Amino acid sequence: MKSMLKFRNIYPIIGALTALTIMGACKKSFLDEPPRVQTIDDYFKTSNQAAKEMVNAIYNKLYDWNIHSFPYIGITEIAGDNASKGSDVGDSGGDKDQLDAYFFSPTSISFGDVWIGYYEGIARANQAIKFISALDIPEAQKIQYIAEARFLRGYFYFFLVRSFGGVPVIDKVPETEAEIAQTYIRSSTDEVYALIESDFQYALQLPKQQLIDQGRVNGDAARGFLAKVALYRKNWGQCASYCNDIINSGSYQLLPDYSHIWREIGEFSEESLWEVNAKGSNPQKGILEYYVVQAPRGGSKGLGWGFNTPTQEFYDAYEPGDLRRAATVIVSGQTLWDGWETDPNHINARYNYKSYVSRMAESWGQGDVNSNKNLRVLRYGEILLMAAEAANELGNPTLACTQLNKIRTRAGLPDFNSNNSDTLRLKIWNERRFELAFEHDRVFDLRRQGRIAEVLTKTGIPFVIGKHELYPIPQRQIDLSEGKMNQNPGY
Repeated sequence: MKSMLKFRNIYPIIGALTALTIMGACKKSFLDEPPRVQTIDDYFKTSNQAAKEMVNAIYNKLYDWNIHSFPYIGITEIAGDNASKGSDVGDSGGDKDQLDAYFFSPTSISFGDVWIGYYEGIARANQAIKFISALDIPEAQKIQYIAEARFLRGYFYFFLVRSFGGVPVIDKVPETEAEIAQTYIRSSTDEVYALIESDFQYALQLPKQQLIDQGRVNGDAARGFLAKVALYRKNWGQCASYCNDIINSGSYQLLPDYSHIWREIGEFSEESLWEVNAKGSNPQKGILEYYVVQAPRGGSKGLGWGFNTPTQEFYDAYEPGDLRRAATVIVSGQTLWDGWETDPNHINARYNYKSYVSRMAESWGQGDVNSNKNLRVLRYGEILLMAAEAANELGNPTLACTQLNKIRTRAGLPDFNSNNSDTLRLKIWNERRFELAFEHDRVFDLRRQGRIAEVLTKTGIPFVIGKHELYPIPQRQIDLSEGKMNQNPGY
């Protein structure tokens, strides 16, 4: 059993400390002795496990509903052109019909959910950094745990800045009234990205790969995210440099069979830089309902809620012979890789194959709610595509085509070659669409490429230029700030 998923929330620790305090007060001599209260500060100064427990509490947040589950799926996929809401007509999924058709508002629940979730993760990271910095432990161990905390903080902020633009930067535990008041003030996009880059830079001190405690973040994942941040910032030289470091290390390669990436046999493969480990026994913990939200719905063999379904346009847009389509899309009525026969009478014609978990040929965990489905966050296939895009922007189309064609070869497609940077750019963007489909980047890709209005309008979505390039700040946060936090344009 992989060890890293034995994450424990720090809140039971606080409860235990409270219990110790009460028990101490029950002794007959308690009136004659000074109070003996072990505070949370005392615990973390004396416990040998303190640093790991604090960092594990951040990892624990990765499995929550408001981090990587239904709201996240809606914001990253249903709001794009690859997917529709799915499910049945009468089930809105709370607000997934709004995300699908672009009539969402600051009160739509998905935005409030992820805002709270990601800032809870940031708060845990800040607490960990504060307490670990004060611990009397070996310096190498201290750097390791702080680096993990900072990586995860950077990861949380990367999602927030791509969703909402400038958000409040909280890089420490607020203690004074002035610091608390500042948590309601939005920083600029540049300031948010500066913190993200600083956090991932610090995390480069981690081992390049976590070969034993799999699922913990590592130096190569930090390097990959620095490349991705540079991609979004159009810092092409930095993007190319970080990608080339990973490529030239020789530590990674594409899995020969694309369909194996999302099966249990593909977990922590030679293609994976970082994935959220959904296996463990103490506690047994998967990403809350990630699988069941997207599993086929209706008919005699319904498996789940049936949301986030591939559109017909997306399905038809694959090149003839592209092997990735069969690995990405379940067509109702087909027999799946494990022998499971889906129902032609499922409510929707298509479902997300990458989120599928086999009850017949894979471990099942706790079932629907916490199924053993790892979330692939960053993999070598994306590194190659980022390298291709950066090379093209730097005027090296030959290298760009070389990296691009590694992806196309695995997909069963012929090489693509062009010296025209505009033609090649569109080809690389298109390749990202199919290589990374349903991996929660499509909306953000369209935004950074500056063509989200064009692409979504063609599908009939009433995209409003000057408004929908960012999601609205949740109205609850505006209200709590008593007017200190400004809303995004158009809302």
